[in-house]
Order: sequence, then structure tokens, then C-alpha cells
Amino acid sequence: MNIPNLLTVLRVLLIPVFILFFYLPFSWSYWASSGVFAIAAVTDWFDGYLARRLEQSTPFGAFLDPVADKLMVAVALVLLVEEHATLWLTLPAAIIIGREIVVSALREWMAELGARAHVAVSSWGKWKTAAQMAALIILLANPPVMSNWVLLGFVLLIISAVLTLWSMLQYLIAAWPHLSINPEKK
Repeated sequence: MNIPNLLTVLRVLLIPVFILFFYLPFSWSYWASSGVFAIAAVTDWFDGYLARRLEQSTPFGAFLDPVADKLMVAVALVLLVEEHATLWLTLPAAIIIGREIVVSALREWMAELGARAHVAVSSWGKWKTAAQMAALIILLANPPVMSNWVLLGFVLLIISAVLTLWSMLQYLIAAWPHLSINPEKK
């Protein structure tokens, strides 16, 4: 167990704390849940940086890091969809969660074919993640009442959903030669 892996495990352990703060009946609970989510987002960047810088990448970290990210984002989206109950949040949330399922399945399938490198993380994914994290931090910090901040959060989440679809399309295009192979012609 090294520092990057400990940060990844911390991110998973923060999920119940994040949920607890989200549901507390206090006016500061919005800021508290947003703060916990922001800490988790920072540890996501920091654990990857440290793993590369200290040359401490491990198979455990390579497995758990994307799982921790997806769990934290999915939980945040589900909580926000319940809280806001609006199309402007529900549709991007469904796109983001749906894309994660599709791309995870695609990566697993491509790995079985020995072609995992064809669906490696792209720079579009990094932009998508930045917009998504900013949107979630903003939306978590504000009550479900339309304000300039909530509007900004919705806009960033919609941008994130568009980038999500774009990056998924890029992955599918990269994988298409492997998806379209007729097994009888091999």
C-alpha cells in the first residue's frame, strides 16, 4: 500500500461521509457535501500525479482508481437528480452514467481481445472530467433553487454530457474495426 493507493481508498471511504453530509438537515450541508466531493476530486488528480511522479503505479491502483471515480460521480449524480428533479440535470446524468457503463464494457471486451490500447483514455476525457467535476461541486454547494450558480452548474454538466458523448463516439470509432469483424472470416 502506497500513498497514491491510500488516496484512492480514501476517496471510496469518503462516499458515505459525502452522502451523510448531503442529507443532514442543516443549511451548511450543501457546502459540506460539496467540500467532501471537492476533496475527493482533488485526491483523484493527486493520486495519479503521485503515482507517476513517485513511480508507484500498481495493478491495485490501476483497478481501483477508475472505480472510485465512477462511484463518487455516480453517487453525486443520483443525489442531485433526486434533489433537483429536473430534465436539465436528469438527462445529462443519464448520459454520463450510461456512457461510463458503455465505455467500461467496451474496455473490458477490448482487453479480452488484447486490444485494450485502442480505447485508452483520451484528452477529451480529461476535459469532460474537468467540466463534470466543476459542475458537480457547484451543484452540490447550492440548494435546488434556480440561481446563477445553479444555472452555471447545469451548463457545465450539459457541456460535460456533450463531451461525454463525443469521447464515447471516439472510443467506439477506435474499437469499430474489432466490433465489426465477422468471426467466420477470421
